[in-house]
Amino acid sequence: MKLRNWQSECIHSAISKYKSKKHFLALATPGAGKTVMASVLAKLMYDQGDIDLVLCFSPSSIVAHDFSEALSEQFEAHFDGTIGALGNSFTYQALGTLDNKIWRLFEKYRVFVIFDEIHHCAGSNIKDANAWGKPIITTIKEKAAYTIALTGTPWRSDSLPIALAEYCNESGQIQCDYVYGLKQAIADNVCRIPKVVALDNDQITVVEGDETSHFTSFIDLLSQSIIPYSEIVTNMSVIEQLLIHSSHKLNELRAINKEAGGLIVASSIAHAWQIQLILKQTIGESAVVVTSDEGNGNDLIKSFRYNQDKWIISVGMISEGTNIPRLQVCCYLSNVKTEMNYRQVMGRILRITESPNQQAILFIPAEPKLVEYAYRVAQDIPAELAKVKFAKMDEEMIAEAPVLNENDDIFDAGSHTIITANKPTISIGDVIVNTDESLTPFNDIPPSEMVFSTDKIMGIFGQFYHKELEIDGFEQLIISEQSMAKLNQFSSEVF
Repeated sequence: MKLRNWQSECIHSAISKYKSKKHFLALATPGAGKTVMASVLAKLMYDQGDIDLVLCFSPSSIVAHDFSEALSEQFEAHFDGTIGALGNSFTYQALGTLDNKIWRLFEKYRVFVIFDEIHHCAGSNIKDANAWGKPIITTIKEKAAYTIALTGTPWRSDSLPIALAEYCNESGQIQCDYVYGLKQAIADNVCRIPKVVALDNDQITVVEGDETSHFTSFIDLLSQSIIPYSEIVTNMSVIEQLLIHSSHKLNELRAINKEAGGLIVASSIAHAWQIQLILKQTIGESAVVVTSDEGNGNDLIKSFRYNQDKWIISVGMISEGTNIPRLQVCCYLSNVKTEMNYRQVMGRILRITESPNQQAILFIPAEPKLVEYAYRVAQDIPAELAKVKFAKMDEEMIAEAPVLNENDDIFDAGSHTIITANKPTISIGDVIVNTDESLTPFNDIPPSEMVFSTDKIMGIFGQFYHKELEIDGFEQLIISEQSMAKLNQFSSEVF
């Protein structure tokens, strides 16, 4: 297998460090190929006689399966924990349920451990560790022969330290052993150049009792803390507009690359099905819905990875590490507004393929934080997220691991559908849209899935417009086909 330059460099860097220390942390942008790199490294360590077994931990079952396949390909052996296997691949949730047979392996064998998306595991000590970080700190850190921790977003929203990571004492910034950022990946033709398109509206009205307020943008509206962002991403008009523009762009791409696909990220399971129905009614297109309610969710993802279906809708099962290279368009309707989630979702559309068109477009509502993230996506570690807080030995910080569904996939526990009672009719230009709840196929949504708001009513009466955001740091990497043709012509004339 021919490795990318960064993968070879990272492997050599890790092997060099292992001569003196046994823990290695690699920051590589989402979509760069961390799975292959770590699998090849494990095989080299095995061939050198440095390790006996390989264990892998990752945030979701679909990623755990991908790691198992990658390791099996490298070792030409199975990685399922059965007799004759050279290891196994688990989700982080399994850390709390592993029996003594697994932990005894660390006593008898030299075990190499791969941690994918290690930022989910918090803790510098037992006081600030979360449920997934504790066994890493208390057992694996000391007993593993070697470890490699991988991440594309080396920070946590709660500012707690990442397990196994080293930090600068003065600044509190994380110290990565190897860094491969998005700008470098784009320059190396490893990742696509992302384009971010923000949806906004110039006439929004909020009625609260006898008071009526008017706003000229989503940023203006949300800055007043009158309507929560969840009202925007569940608003039918907003959903329609994002779907229309996303679909138009995807159709353009599929005219060149018939395999190009689109991802729609929803806020909840009910929201996902609502989006599917609106997509069908408004555009006449179907979509695969993958949530924790589907017992065959991983099979649906694998099938979509290789077929030519246009759309897939998910809440959290298609997130970090999920490899579907043909995805080129993403419609972000999640109510999760952390920069980590934003970047990981964007990473789903950045993997380079051999198709003739390599555009990657992310459509978002013009929410202030999301817009801010877009402008600094080229920064490997934004300064605002660099510092961490450590727990002292006489205090305790509670850090919980993300809630998992029954299929071991991460989703946000707060991602519930926001349904406003007595919703008005919303006018968009000459189109009248009724926003009653009959559009959702789930009229029996459990009470835990709903939050009712009857005191405020939001109406969107103005024109929707889209703005392509200029991402800082990518200007020198964007060269048009016309410019390339002129450069080639100039080179042939000169030489």
